[in-house]
Amino acid sequence: MKINFLGDLLPSVMFRIGLLAVLRSKVLGKTIGVLITASHNPEADNGVKLVEPLGEMLKQSWEGYATELANASTEDAMLDSLKKVIDEEKIPMNVNSKVVIARDTRPSGELLVKTLLDGLNVMKADIKNYDMLTTPQLHYMVRCINTKGTPDAYGEPTTIGYYNKLHSAFKKFIVGKPKLSELHVDCANGVGAPKLKELINVISMDLKPGIRACSLDSDADRIVYYYADKDNKFRLLDGDKIASLTAGYIMDMAKIANIEVQREDGSKSPLKIGVVQTAYANGSSTDYLRNKLNIPVSFTQTGVKHLHHEALKYDVGVYFEANGHGTVLFSDAAIKAFKSANCSTPEQEKAIESLIGLTELINQAVGDAISDMLLVEAILTVREWTLEQWDSQYTDLPSRQEKVKVADRHQFKFKKYSNGRCFVRPSDTEDIVRVYAEADTRENADKLNYTISGIVFDKFGGVGERPSYYL
Repeated sequence: MKINFLGDLLPSVMFRIGLLAVLRSKVLGKTIGVLITASHNPEADNGVKLVEPLGEMLKQSWEGYATELANASTEDAMLDSLKKVIDEEKIPMNVNSKVVIARDTRPSGELLVKTLLDGLNVMKADIKNYDMLTTPQLHYMVRCINTKGTPDAYGEPTTIGYYNKLHSAFKKFIVGKPKLSELHVDCANGVGAPKLKELINVISMDLKPGIRACSLDSDADRIVYYYADKDNKFRLLDGDKIASLTAGYIMDMAKIANIEVQREDGSKSPLKIGVVQTAYANGSSTDYLRNKLNIPVSFTQTGVKHLHHEALKYDVGVYFEANGHGTVLFSDAAIKAFKSANCSTPEQEKAIESLIGLTELINQAVGDAISDMLLVEAILTVREWTLEQWDSQYTDLPSRQEKVKVADRHQFKFKKYSNGRCFVRPSDTEDIVRVYAEADTRENADKLNYTISGIVFDKFGGVGERPSYYL
């Protein structure tokens, strides 16, 4: 859950989110994270994000509570909203609550932290203030705190613990390999810049042909690579390219390692690797994954929470939005299979070490631009690939995306159909366009088809009677 507005308008919202974070911690009996950030929005904006115990996004049913609480127009309305949450969720108010907080570099952040702390202190929360962190770093801290002392312990919940974990895993991939050329990193004038400098200290960089570069967004959870080719043309390596690079490498290592995973019924079967994309993924990337690499691809609606959920269905689920936001998820069964695998050859042993190394290098709690950068650098080093060689694995189809300013975006809505899928194809022999639609029920399939058919009719010179569901 993330709420974004002009920073000057948010003090009262931060106070209320502090109250809600305490309730969420109490009902789960776990530590909850609160981050003050507006991601890649303009500097004057700010916002707030709640982080669940394993670094996930806030449970969707609680987003409604947050919205109602933030918009309560009076003190009595605010108290009624709180009481509603307590009653509906049966929250035990006598248990302790633990909340960790952080902010990005926006000027309004310091004031908003103070009002957030006021809300947390009113509810007598146990608070840990990390001051300034990237979004993925706070997700990491929350997961580490909640798994500490368990078999799933994720690491040390400190910034140096975060850097040491990434460095240790990255080092295993690059030792003894030729060094890649210098990488220039653009951090969008955000919190990623000081944090990347800290990482560089632990690990002890004008675009021209031959120079490698990447950009992080301002809260360092998205990354894209780019370079200028020999003709001095700009080339972008986006989230689709990162997903393909990563999934291809994991598939190669899995084949060499010959990993089998034990299922709940006691049987064993090969490692299930899959990639999750959205409709914004370039069609060439999907074709490359499915037909060149033989890796299953599934689709969800836009939003990392949807991709994350779908990725959990695989033993190894790779998900990246085209904008560079994504990560890789390894199931508990997959990690157990890696660690218990019997190696019969040095090549197999190296492949298993690589798979285990990836589970440490990748921030599985959330998309993390710094972690993802090291992931890409590690794979390119092992492959001994340049950016041009990586880019040449497939060629993006031409595409265009436009932004259209409207008076009120809330008037623009999509009709949603469970399992909906639709495509339009012109006939080869006559002046007709065929519209095919699928959905979870006959009624929804018909509605979806007639909706798209009506748009085609209106926009492209329909002849005769306009298709309509309500005939």
